[in-house]
Amino acid sequence: MRQFQIGDYVADFACRRLKLLIELDGGQHADNERDAYRTKVIEAYGYRVIRFWNNDVLQNTDGVVQRIVEEIETARCA
Repeated sequence: MRQFQIGDYVADFACRRLKLLIELDGGQHADNERDAYRTKVIEAYGYRVIRFWNNDVLQNTDGVVQRIVEEIETARCA
């Protein structure tokens, strides 16, 4: 996974093979309507988007990794 451009957007991390996109968000993204629109556009390209707050990545790394593993397993079964 690495940064990847999808349409007019650059995803934080994307796995093209699994059509999985991971976004890491800071506080500026709380209740941000532009993020909801961005997600819809990216999903229109066939990607599944999962988002994590930066503080969750730092404070609950194991939980974030577990969720990513679950999403990868789901994508492989699809």
